[in-house]
Amino acid sequence: MRTNYNLYEYEDSLYKEGYKYIGGTDEAGRGPLFGPVVAACCILPNDFKLEGLTDSKQLTEKKREKYFDYIKENALAYGIGIVDHKEIDRINIYAASKKAMMIAIEEASKKIKPDYVLTDAMPLELDIPVLPIIKGDAKSISIAAASVLAKVTRDRMMYEIDKKYPEYGFANHKGYPTKKHIEAIHKYGLIDGYRLTYGPVKEILNNTI
Repeated sequence: MRTNYNLYEYEDSLYKEGYKYIGGTDEAGRGPLFGPVVAACCILPNDFKLEGLTDSKQLTEKKREKYFDYIKENALAYGIGIVDHKEIDRINIYAASKKAMMIAIEEASKKIKPDYVLTDAMPLELDIPVLPIIKGDAKSISIAAASVLAKVTRDRMMYEIDKKYPEYGFANHKGYPTKKHIEAIHKYGLIDGYRLTYGPVKEILNNTI
């Protein structure tokens, strides 16, 4: 039995209109100073149920990890798109987020091509209908599922970086500009992976020239 009905409203309406494969897309990592932006596209079966699923930022890490495995096992198709820090600096984070979403949709389409795409507020140019939804990760089950896939994928990348550079604390801040992260950069310097066009990083660079 479904308990979070509001999350199914968009999908149920589209199923009634005759759409079969709805791809929810979302990204993680717009705000960090370090690392890539990661997007996911997720196509769920129309009877998909997952108690407690919502915007990944509202979930505990333990729940995200649990949901991550469940979503991957039960999705009809999913794809991950990754755009690295150099490309973010080259084209800006908005364009990079859009590119990551397009890659994720392309990856999911290798198994099943969506006939409708729901995004978390991002307009995309596709040959199928696209509906950007403000705060979509809290309003659409497909987008919520994609947000979990994107965030857990990116977080795991940060844990791997943390093993190599534990002094920076990536396992804790995931690259976001926390006070401790900024202090670590001042103490240990910039390493490959930082977004050089981001304000706090530019400021540190200017002060070291």
